[in-house]
Amino acid sequence: MTASRSTAPSVDRLAPWGFADFVEANTHDTAYRPPVVDGPVGPTIVRNGRELVNFASISFLDLERHVPVRRHFAEGALAHGLSTSGSRMTQGICRPHRVLEETIARHTGKEQAISFATGLLANIGFVHAMSSSAHFDTGIEVRNRDTVFVVDRDVHWSIWKGVEGLGYGRNVHAFRHNDVSDLARILNRTRTRARSRKTVVIAESIYSADGTMGPIVEILDECDRHGAISMIDDANGFMVYGPENRPYAREAAAIRERADFVMVSLSKAVGLEGGAIAGPAVAIDAFELLSGTSMFTAAIQPPTAYAAERTIDVLAAKPEIVDDYLAHAARLRRQMNEAGTPTTPTESYMLSVPIGNDAAALQMREWFVEDGYLVPVFSYPAVARNQALLRLFPHAGHTEEQMDGFLRTLLTYRRRLGL
Repeated sequence: MTASRSTAPSVDRLAPWGFADFVEANTHDTAYRPPVVDGPVGPTIVRNGRELVNFASISFLDLERHVPVRRHFAEGALAHGLSTSGSRMTQGICRPHRVLEETIARHTGKEQAISFATGLLANIGFVHAMSSSAHFDTGIEVRNRDTVFVVDRDVHWSIWKGVEGLGYGRNVHAFRHNDVSDLARILNRTRTRARSRKTVVIAESIYSADGTMGPIVEILDECDRHGAISMIDDANGFMVYGPENRPYAREAAAIRERADFVMVSLSKAVGLEGGAIAGPAVAIDAFELLSGTSMFTAAIQPPTAYAAERTIDVLAAKPEIVDDYLAHAARLRRQMNEAGTPTTPTESYMLSVPIGNDAAALQMREWFVEDGYLVPVFSYPAVARNQALLRLFPHAGHTEEQMDGFLRTLLTYRRRLGL
């Protein structure tokens, strides 16, 4: 009784926000409550007591077969504890954070790196640091509210959140997805109109929705041509692309050698949590204070940083781990195209299957679960209305039987829906 009396006034006061009406009006097309997973996430997961073949995991390399990640985590916890027990400013960082940041800087080809609890916080922190104005004392100040950001329209939500409030059409501009000519048009226009010489271009290496790589070399050419700073969000490409035998070797080399800043995520190939920004040392030192998302919040857990540094070095020392995975993903892509279920044209490990109709895609998602598969669906508002797609992460631990079974099931659904 006490609980119901205490919550009722809060519900009444929340009425102007419209949350109750929103939830009540919601249908299965847009309703979302995260399902609960029991046990570890891997090539399969268990939900509601049922095992599902998992095509949703962004930690896709099945690293426990190659790296004793859990043992490294336990070693790090015993040696360094579970928490920094404060922000970077008040408590500092632990030794594993410094070693991890040095490792990331080395592998991205940059002078220095700063780590964040998540990749999202890294992106928001980067935008804030590049556009903030702050006065600490005489001579200790920056005035960068005049920075102009030019971003690919399909960049991650965290970038859009970072530039929110900076004035779209004034200090924020978007170019058409992967369209270098449109980027050049906007850079020409902003250089003519803006008084500021501070322009930052942000693009991604591999885009999450369609699996395409941005035209990185051409984007960096335009940055050089217009004197703009470049930042490449490499969340999906870090430790996957680079060697010449792999796809996108030219683009990966350009990110390493020519991009001013690069964001990396530890939740994809590395299979843990956290993110970092790497770039010129003078800027990264300033980001300690100016990003906000490092100074005012907790860092990556020390054992995570400890395990991540070791995992990155193993991936670099044993290229066959990623080479074998990329061949595994390419096999499924080839089979899907041969079966008449084309993916978005790309060579990345992310397989995006255009479906179109939102309702059809959402129906597919429900059918997949019924038949034992977890298959992510991107529909409105993640993408434009009726431009829905399936976005698959093949897992290194998937068997041929599991992948073949998925393909047969997908073909059955397409015939059933007349696609």
